[in-house]
Amino acid sequence: MNALLAIVAIVGVSASGPLMAGAAAPALAIAFWRNALGTLAVAPFAVPVRHELAGLGRDGWRTVGFAGVMLAAHFATWCTSLKMTSVAAATAMVSMQVVFVVIIDRLRGDSAAPAVMVGIGVAVVGVLVITGVDFSLSARALAGDLLALLGGLTAALYLMAGSRVRESISTSAYTFACYGICAVTLAVGALVAQVEMVDFTGRTWLAIVAVTICAQLLGHSVLNHLLAVMSPGLISLLLLLEVPGAAILAGIFLDQTPPAGVYVGLVLILAGLVVVVARRTPPEVVLAE
Repeated sequence: MNALLAIVAIVGVSASGPLMAGAAAPALAIAFWRNALGTLAVAPFAVPVRHELAGLGRDGWRTVGFAGVMLAAHFATWCTSLKMTSVAAATAMVSMQVVFVVIIDRLRGDSAAPAVMVGIGVAVVGVLVITGVDFSLSARALAGDLLALLGGLTAALYLMAGSRVRESISTSAYTFACYGICAVTLAVGALVAQVEMVDFTGRTWLAIVAVTICAQLLGHSVLNHLLAVMSPGLISLLLLLEVPGAAILAGIFLDQTPPAGVYVGLVLILAGLVVVVARRTPPEVVLAE
């Protein structure tokens, strides 16, 4: 049963990128509605533990606020990248968040096993391969790759902030607060950018709702459930399957066939990330996207 749930979860998160890439709506609007709907979805579970948020204190709320803003930056950059480069490239680049976590830890004085550093090196080579291929195609595709990398960095900052807050509050309370701050931040950004937020076709609205269902309910919510019976390290490895999964779904439903070099880079990134995830000390997994 757990294996079946894991398959459902991986298919769910893998569908997120292709659905957002195929939705005929601005990236900021998609990012906002995904998080706004996500906030509504987790609200019933946050009500019984609302006292935890009341007791966070100034420092706790400052950390939650930072995490929410970083999550907003993650979605804004990654959703935009999906409109500029291939789903395969964007998903591979944003998965580099694992590498960014290790690098930030190193800058803060933590050590890393030699195998982890080798894995990072292999993943970086994969990034260089993909960006080199996309640079030969168009400046727009290269810009999309760089935005996806920025999405990976902001996701890493969100995860690291979240791991600190999760020491004192539950997942339900944290995700509700973080989603809400993220949605408000994205709404302000969309307002400043004068982005259309509601005048979409029924098919586009269906895609936006499907993103929320696939990513939040069938994806990360199921993986959060599996954390009770699987190790964080195994869950982190399972999440890496989103990269090939998204590429396959984009090929089937969006008819995206990137150059062979993109897939070479994708394999290198995956190989490096598997080493990094498998050999570093398993962190607490905060699945709140």
